[in-house]
Amino acid sequence: MSRHYIEGFLEMLLTERGAAENTLSGYRRDLNDFESFAIRRGKDLSIVSAKDIQAYLKLLDDSGLMASTQARRLSAIRQLFSYLLGEDIRRDDPSLNIDSPRAGRRLPKYLTVAEVDSLLAAAEGDTPEKRRLLSLLHLLYATGLRASELVSLPYPALREQDRFLIVRGKGNKERLVPVNQTSKQALERYLEVRDVFCPDGEHSKWLYPSRGGQGFLTRQRLGQLLKPLAIEAGIDPAKVSPHVLRHAFASHLLANGADLRSLQKMLGHSDISTTQIYTHVLQERLKEIVTAHHPLA
Repeated sequence: MSRHYIEGFLEMLLTERGAAENTLSGYRRDLNDFESFAIRRGKDLSIVSAKDIQAYLKLLDDSGLMASTQARRLSAIRQLFSYLLGEDIRRDDPSLNIDSPRAGRRLPKYLTVAEVDSLLAAAEGDTPEKRRLLSLLHLLYATGLRASELVSLPYPALREQDRFLIVRGKGNKERLVPVNQTSKQALERYLEVRDVFCPDGEHSKWLYPSRGGQGFLTRQRLGQLLKPLAIEAGIDPAKVSPHVLRHAFASHLLANGADLRSLQKMLGHSDISTTQIYTHVLQERLKEIVTAHHPLA
């Protein structure tokens, strides 16, 4: 019966809130783990108590799981019980008065401008694979797209006269993202050899087609492609990922005078508090300005 509750909750997220597939997968994974714990205690989700949830959180903490991961799982549990309450499956919400695990918010990893330049230089080449990789790298760094947004771009995502990409992001929301001329040129060079990556004899509707089941390059594969490139560029491969390049896009824009509201729109953040994590860059700039220009510095 518990599994039926979880699937009903996920269906609500999809139909009423337009949740993305990656979001649904995350909720399913977290809630299935909690459900398995409850079953081991002989409980159905309709009768789980606050003590059961506290015992689950203690188990996560004892296993060494990060506080941020514990908090994410508790958030999923809270939303599930809110749904069960609204559907009259339960008369109470056992998660209501449980405190969320606290953790300091970590600053995002990001690359320096010089490191990004080294990656771009390492990606230069005339083979189809190099052309594709260079265009992927350019778009990641020039637009700040999420990996899942980039690999699932339709074909043609950008026509010669266009200056903006139309991106469908989280919650199925569309946004406009500007693309610079250098990145457009890298994309145009890739398009000349794009058919090499199409399934044999087929036309693909994706900008980055693949012979895999999804029909387009997966975000996991994109991450894998960046690792040997990092080594070639003389950078620790552990530092390089699509998400780190998204952070570099945001941090470098702020460091060069962009405002938070514009950055929020380009990143597709629904809440500006998410974007404010990048203000560590602004703080460093302000310290440098004071140090360099204040009479008492």
